[in-house]
Amino acid sequence: MANQKLYEIAFTLVPGIGVVNGKKLVAYCGGAEAVFCEDKNALLSISGMNDNIVKNLGSKEILLRAEQELEFIEKNEIKPLFYLDPDYPKRLQHCHDSPLMLYYKGNADLNVEKAIGVVGTRNITDYGRYAVEKIIEDLSSDNILIVSGLAYGVDAAAHKSALKYDLATVGVLGHGLQTIYPAENRKLSLKMLEKGGVLTEFISGKKPDKENFPQRNRVVAGMVDCLLVVESALKGGAMITAEIANSYDREVFALPGRIGDIYSEGCNHLIKANKANLITGAADIRYFMRWDVETKIVAKQMRMFRDFSDEEQKVISVFNSNNIVHLDDIIVGTDLSPSKIASVLLSLEFDGVLTALPGKRYQKL
Repeated sequence: MANQKLYEIAFTLVPGIGVVNGKKLVAYCGGAEAVFCEDKNALLSISGMNDNIVKNLGSKEILLRAEQELEFIEKNEIKPLFYLDPDYPKRLQHCHDSPLMLYYKGNADLNVEKAIGVVGTRNITDYGRYAVEKIIEDLSSDNILIVSGLAYGVDAAAHKSALKYDLATVGVLGHGLQTIYPAENRKLSLKMLEKGGVLTEFISGKKPDKENFPQRNRVVAGMVDCLLVVESALKGGAMITAEIANSYDREVFALPGRIGDIYSEGCNHLIKANKANLITGAADIRYFMRWDVETKIVAKQMRMFRDFSDEEQKVISVFNSNNIVHLDDIIVGTDLSPSKIASVLLSLEFDGVLTALPGKRYQKL
């Protein structure tokens, strides 16, 4: 296992590959280690490959750096999650540009039934702080994972509120795990390790450079079912995260603010442009996300009196022990055509057996 992790880490360090071509390579060769052993000419026949990348695969320095990283993560009890690992966030896994590797320190389940991202300005107001705590308090009975970026302002308020109301919370970082940025949130991050954790795609030693944070934002957007924007100016990290969340087919919610307030302009714009649903509390989030208890009760009653066709049985069997399954997994797990699958899914939705979630995912009720 250590040898496998060594090559998986090394693979992510090869210059020029990128996440999309990297996944092509792994699929072609059958694993990260197999990529390093593959014939040069065979590698060059793959779309996106070139002589420089193949040359870099033979670099001893890359394997040496990977060994150093393996020592670092073992010493600091960090869990490396390759994108094919079962513990890798499944929601993020289905995003085309998801990281090849994540480094995770903590104990929260990254694949819980419900996960929400909370983002906003570093210059949080009293109104924003109150809204964050009130919404998270009202969601505390839902066993939701709260994901944010461990920055000043809204991020920190979301993490603190989650801890206060006994919810797991994960901070996604824009640097390696050798440090915490901003340093003022170090104590908060230590508390998060008790019920949650910190996560990054960057190896140790990577500094919190400005260009890292848009990458960090896509991880926040990809890990969750929905994204809540509390306060934001027209430009900034929260708005970038909202745009990414929309591109991932995630539901985006925005808290409206007063006209003229600079840190309400972003939220009001998202609502006006139909890029976010206006919400005023947790009940609105439950409504849009179909997290209401009544739906599940009706669905259970429907299953008691429902005979399933062969095609429906095939689709339902894909869920197995998983409560939420991506459309791609349903396609792979059955021998049905896409048109037939669409028809079956619609029928099961009408009868309350399944419900559609953002991001081409389905939940068994």
